[in-house]
Amino acid sequence: MRRHEWDATDAAGPDPGGTSARLDGHRLVPLATALLQDDGLILHWSEDAEALLGYPADEAVGSYAAQLLTASDDRPEVLELFERIMGGKGWSGVFPVRHRDGHTVELEFRTYPISGPGGTLLLLATASDTVALHRVEADLAVLDGIFGQSPIGMAVYDTDLRYVRLNESLARMNGVPVAAHLGRRISSVLPGINSAEIEQIMRQVLATGRPVVDARSHGRVPGDPRRDRAWSASYFRLEDSTGRVFGVCSSIIDVTERFQAEARAARAQERLSTIAEATARIGTTLDLQRTAEELIEAVVPRFADFATVDLLETVLRGSEPTAIPEDRSVQLRAVAVGESYESGLVHAVDTIGEVSEYAPGRSYTQCLRSGRPLLRAHVDEEVLRGLVASEDRVAPGIEAGIHSYLMLPLTARGMVLGGAEFIRMRNPEPFTAADVALAEELIARTALAIDNARLYRRERETALTLQRSLLPQEIHRTLGLEIAYRYLPSSVTSEVGGDWFDVVPLSCGRVALVVGDVMGHGIRAAATMGQLRTVARTLATLDMPPEQVLTRLDETASGIGEGQFATCICAVYDPLERTVQVASAGHLPPVWVAPDGTARRVEVPPGVPLGVGGVAFESVGFSLPEGAMVALYTDGLVERRGHDLDEGIDLFARTLSGPGRTLEESCDAVLGALVTDGTDDDIAMIMARVLPLPADRVATLPLTGGGRLPGMARRFTRSTLDGWGLSGLSDYAELLVSELVTNALLHADAPRRLRLFRDRVLTLEVADAGGQTPQLRPFAEQDEGGRGMFLVSELAQRWGSRLTRDGKVVWAELELPFGAV
Repeated sequence: MRRHEWDATDAAGPDPGGTSARLDGHRLVPLATALLQDDGLILHWSEDAEALLGYPADEAVGSYAAQLLTASDDRPEVLELFERIMGGKGWSGVFPVRHRDGHTVELEFRTYPISGPGGTLLLLATASDTVALHRVEADLAVLDGIFGQSPIGMAVYDTDLRYVRLNESLARMNGVPVAAHLGRRISSVLPGINSAEIEQIMRQVLATGRPVVDARSHGRVPGDPRRDRAWSASYFRLEDSTGRVFGVCSSIIDVTERFQAEARAARAQERLSTIAEATARIGTTLDLQRTAEELIEAVVPRFADFATVDLLETVLRGSEPTAIPEDRSVQLRAVAVGESYESGLVHAVDTIGEVSEYAPGRSYTQCLRSGRPLLRAHVDEEVLRGLVASEDRVAPGIEAGIHSYLMLPLTARGMVLGGAEFIRMRNPEPFTAADVALAEELIARTALAIDNARLYRRERETALTLQRSLLPQEIHRTLGLEIAYRYLPSSVTSEVGGDWFDVVPLSCGRVALVVGDVMGHGIRAAATMGQLRTVARTLATLDMPPEQVLTRLDETASGIGEGQFATCICAVYDPLERTVQVASAGHLPPVWVAPDGTARRVEVPPGVPLGVGGVAFESVGFSLPEGAMVALYTDGLVERRGHDLDEGIDLFARTLSGPGRTLEESCDAVLGALVTDGTDDDIAMIMARVLPLPADRVATLPLTGGGRLPGMARRFTRSTLDGWGLSGLSDYAELLVSELVTNALLHADAPRRLRLFRDRVLTLEVADAGGQTPQLRPFAEQDEGGRGMFLVSELAQRWGSRLTRDGKVVWAELELPFGAV
């Protein structure tokens, strides 16, 4: 029999439970108890005894321990030991005991003689399985080794979240001794960290039993009070085999370096995100102020609480920026201001459009001159005084809470355009070198967009000036015709277009209406437009019919250069006949409005665009009764993305239909109906309405009756001019009329009509059946004839001829006396 014994006095103190009792308190190792009489009869048998040895209490109680628990060979020794114990000397040791199923169990015993009722001597015995004890002892040794040697901080907390146990690693991590932790909560030991958040997590673990891994905590501990630190902790619930919860265990790792690296990576990612978003946002238009506003929107509040953008006055004027002299102040105009909250600082800086002047020695001026960033990580009153334009802005800035300032020059193509300021107030972090790098990225993008906008503005203004100079500067009043027009440059496209219109006064009160559209945009289109308009005007004044005007224009466009095409429509109105001749070169059809308000398109042979070359053009004629109207226009008025062109023309016609509006009102109505969200192209439009012709402006004499016609024409002319109050012109007019009628008799053989027409000038015209235009011919002094047209050329202010469908008309003009128009 194996038996290990030691004296009871060597046991761990008077606690009869010893180590086993402590373990039993935690339900780690079953502790069997039994109470025996002095003769070995079992009086009490515990549940743990039943569990260890298999004998139920009703079977064990009343039996003798030696007979029940030992083999017959071991009984003498057992009885001897029992007698010695009952003799008053306690015993502890290991003794083999027989299990109910026959196998042997090594038990560690502790025995205690006690006095029972009436002085009866009893024996209290406790026993634990040595295998289980050794296992627990090994587990405790391992646990002690982990707590004592692990570099990871470890702690055990009770259900009230007070420290029960922790290792030295955690104590060193916190800078607080182990003893100062025990019995206290995290919030009282480490007030500088986010203890409320940590304890909330621990309560969650206690309540649910679900572990939490990598819970982050941060703050400052007594061991390192000047530096923020970060930890990663894992928490799990402690419970025994019965499910009774008695605390929480945690393992804690210092991850400050990783946290800082992650923070740096997060800041880098944030910077990249800011740059990406700003890149997509900044420079979406070619507008200086809008570009500056886009920068403000990109940085507030993500980067700064307050930001401004100011540009040099020369840049806003479109001039080329120059270097800032060292001895001169600089003037800047505020173009954009933004803030993340109402700080009041906006009232202490320049309002939009206001100009500030910075002296040569100011920090702002020096920064612009150097082209390098100006960083003031920490701003106080003295620093701020050196930054602002005037002393009265220091106090509002300090009151608003400015604590960090960054200013960068807006530099593009090596030249300074202005400056951008960034200010932090609520954001507690000062600007750093990394912030400067981010701001430089944004500023470079903004400066380039602003410079592009400046160059665009300058080029557009140049093109618009050229375009305006090529368009009619004045529309002359035309007798018998009311004219209104509109010209709108594109509000969307970045360059000027090539649309044009013209009203060309012709002989005999006639007028040519021309509308054209050069394909493309930019200065080249505007220049081509100017050339075509000039040629068209010149050709029209030569009394060419519309189809011939377009033919010559086509030749001109072909000679300008490859790829220069244009559409054009030319209409010539004769107020005396109330007829219109129209020819088109690939242009949209005119719209005709009857006196009753009915509107329709005028079907005109479409032709091909100018510049194609080698194609004949045709014209059509129609009459315009009094009150009728005709409208010419370019495609920018009726063409809209996603809509059919015919829809736009029909809407144009419907808008013009209906009586009762003046031409100016009709123009406004058309623009209101068709131009609602800006225009993708230029718009040119002319409207002309037929007015009644005053009776005192026209006089007509049929020429019939042979050789007496010159005399009849002279008398008619004098009489008419006397009636018009133009007697002072009678002599010249009689002579001119006589020569024109005589020339028709000699060379055309069939003069038909003499007509006098008073408008801006006095026009004398003779119609005949001949098809040969008169020519000035050289003559000798002895020649009896040939001087007629020479005399007409000398006396008339202007003269000419034009072919008609049944002959020709020869005309001459005399300037009216001042005030006689």
